[in-house]
Amino acid sequence: MTVVNVKITGAAPHVGKHWKAIDWQKAKAEVKRLQMRIAKAMREGKTNRIKALQWLLSHSFSAKLLAVQRVSSNKGARTPGVDGVLWNTPTKKMQGVLSLKRKGYRALPLKRIEIPKSNNKKRPLGIPTMKDRAMQALYLLTLEPIAETTADHNSYGFRLYRACRDAIGQCFCALAKSYSPKWVFDADITACFDGIDHSWLLANIPLDKQILAQWLKCGYIQHKHLFPTRSGTPQGGIISPTLANMTLDGMEQAIKEACPRRRKVNFIRYADDFIVTSDTRELLEEKIIPAITNFLKPRGLELSGEKTRIVGIEQGFDFLGQHLRKFNNKLITTPTRKNVKSFLTRVKNTIRKCLGRTGEELIRMLNPLIQGWCNYHRYVQSSEAFKHATSCIFWALWRWAKRNNPKKNASWIKQRYFGQAKIPWVFACWTRDKQDKPKLLELVMPSRVNLVRYYKIKGESNPFDPSYASYFAMRSKASNVYAI
Repeated sequence: MTVVNVKITGAAPHVGKHWKAIDWQKAKAEVKRLQMRIAKAMREGKTNRIKALQWLLSHSFSAKLLAVQRVSSNKGARTPGVDGVLWNTPTKKMQGVLSLKRKGYRALPLKRIEIPKSNNKKRPLGIPTMKDRAMQALYLLTLEPIAETTADHNSYGFRLYRACRDAIGQCFCALAKSYSPKWVFDADITACFDGIDHSWLLANIPLDKQILAQWLKCGYIQHKHLFPTRSGTPQGGIISPTLANMTLDGMEQAIKEACPRRRKVNFIRYADDFIVTSDTRELLEEKIIPAITNFLKPRGLELSGEKTRIVGIEQGFDFLGQHLRKFNNKLITTPTRKNVKSFLTRVKNTIRKCLGRTGEELIRMLNPLIQGWCNYHRYVQSSEAFKHATSCIFWALWRWAKRNNPKKNASWIKQRYFGQAKIPWVFACWTRDKQDKPKLLELVMPSRVNLVRYYKIKGESNPFDPSYASYFAMRSKASNVYAI
């Protein structure tokens, strides 16, 4: 479907005008219609129809527009690949749309960078070029309906309308009752993204094999040298999380088949982190772990010996930044000590960097960091962690104010930085809004963030299934939370 009913000819400035005239709602509706047809064909098992619809969607002008919009408007849009090209103007974006053609396409090598991990190791990140990112985003539109249709019900990572809070909510459903299982297999997969076997992906992922092979075998450039990629999906590619999810989909069914009587067996996965519950330790050791090992082996993956363990629920375990443990048969979920410490370290480092700056600059740098951390943990029992964080942040701010104003006494500092807001001891300052009117800018304090309960998503729900249209419409209108 052609969204902009004009010929894309003439000088470059005219191309830029066409980008600004696009009806995005119309483009999204056309793409969603084709995606729902792919999902329907997948449910009915019509393989040839799936391929035909995928070809139609990957050649759709609307899909190309959405693919370019996605890669040119996200956080990575300012980071170029090995060719140094960015699509940062309407003209370049429209030219990018016109360049998305299967015929003659060849993926360029990735630009390899390494980012630090919490265990002092480094995670390799491969950055594709803008064109390769857009092609991945385009073909991801054809793969998402299939991935959502075949996904495990209790898989919550890198999926539409799902988040970490859904996985934690499922943990509560599985472990909170008095008769819930007492043993938990807390597992992790070694180098999941980097270890997936390419031959398995090419044989089992329902995507254009020629295009997929180029993304898997394109190699990467590091220190001006070209290296081959023999396994794994590159971390940094838009389509990589979906490929990893589809590789691990089916694990829940494999566990169920290994334990036909269930015996309180529950499976919860977020990306490559997952847990399995059971009423006995022996069941985990003798049936479930061998079933998982056999499931992973053909895919070129294995369980991590460092991060994998079997624990009793009274002992507790960490999962997705939360610590889950039962006290007197009551499940308590709190932020992990490691997570709180890491957050406070980031806050204190930010405050140190702001020495010599104004209070307004400090607040604008801290507020997104604090608000994001609080929003992540507000769905669990985090009041004590929030109080501790508030105390640490207050004293860090007090030291900042003292160092910024060494000749002022405590009363002046209290009035200047902690006496402007209506609520005492809240760090705030006066600034001006866009209309040049006075405006009070307050720092978000964790202890003032309300805790809420969250209604997790239904595991079997599919955004590409018309029978769930009203369900997702309800979730988009409702907040799915209520105050505690």
